[in-house]
Amino acid sequence: MNKTLLKIKHSAKDVYDKIMKKQKPIMKFPIRSLNNVKYDPKKGYFELLGTKKVRTLTVNTVKTFAQTLRMMALSKEVIEKDDIATKREVYYVSKNWEDAKFNEQPESDTVMDDIEAMFAVNREQLGFIPEEKGGDVAGKLIVIDKDPTSGKGVRIDCTKFGSGAYSVPSDVENLKFETKAKFILAIETAGMFERLNRHQFWKKHNCILISMGGVPSRACRRFIRRLSDEKKIDVYVFCDNDPYGHMNIYRTLKVGSGNAAHINEYFCVPKAKYLGVTPQDVIDYKLPTHPLKDVDIKRAKDALKNDPFVQNHKEWQKALQLMLKMGVRAEQQALAKWGLNYVIENYLPEKLKNPKSWLP
Repeated sequence: MNKTLLKIKHSAKDVYDKIMKKQKPIMKFPIRSLNNVKYDPKKGYFELLGTKKVRTLTVNTVKTFAQTLRMMALSKEVIEKDDIATKREVYYVSKNWEDAKFNEQPESDTVMDDIEAMFAVNREQLGFIPEEKGGDVAGKLIVIDKDPTSGKGVRIDCTKFGSGAYSVPSDVENLKFETKAKFILAIETAGMFERLNRHQFWKKHNCILISMGGVPSRACRRFIRRLSDEKKIDVYVFCDNDPYGHMNIYRTLKVGSGNAAHINEYFCVPKAKYLGVTPQDVIDYKLPTHPLKDVDIKRAKDALKNDPFVQNHKEWQKALQLMLKMGVRAEQQALAKWGLNYVIENYLPEKLKNPKSWLP
């Protein structure tokens, strides 16, 4: 039987047995935050510590307890039918749950995350998928997918999309890959991805371009992780030079997040390296800048003080301290000061030849 189904049935039986014995049933959930994670550079990702929250069935918790059980039942139904439900659909399904219905989607998302953490599975294994886009891919890669009707293999050549790109699906577990590319370049902004793809940067440098579109979705992270591991390809990351690009986008891709620590092992890319834009690049390339916002300063200071990843890498400590000292941030597009294609003809080729300028 499906492992997730077994976990759901075991948990439900435990609740049932406690009630039949006139005992208060409980559920235990890992606390999902940076305060409850550890970072081992050898493993390369955030792992949960042991702290858990306990949800006991009481007058005050009866609604949340019921919502958790109803969502577990919905997951069981979806899995047994080999179907899927988007996070938004789950929210609307709950409108049939009478007093247990969710008033807003953030409530249903939180319960879904709790169940995911309690069972140590990802939401795709629960049969739930996000609404978010997976990411765009272009370059020296053939993806082998399956035709949903016939089940036959479908070969998708990522060099054959013209000015467009292949879109990563929400579930990437059954994909297979063929490639001789030298590296993967993961790019923060869709605009920069479009420029590199339009000029076929991937052709000259024998690489695969992936647009993350901001903080990469789980599907995008899992796609990069599987591709990198199975084909033994290095991953280089190209983001804006600001605390959000560094700590929310790059850090999440490389080591995961506190909120998803129970699944970081599968959804992060420990071998990723930060190619740029770095605070030192701002100086070396005389880039136009914008002042750091209050939220940027807070994010950088919080990372220096509380982030286990930053605390394990002096290079990142120095980079963030330099950024705070300079008091400025710079976008990828700032390289256009020197010409629209300066990033293609000068910046990226120079950075690729100088790994010492990268950050871990």
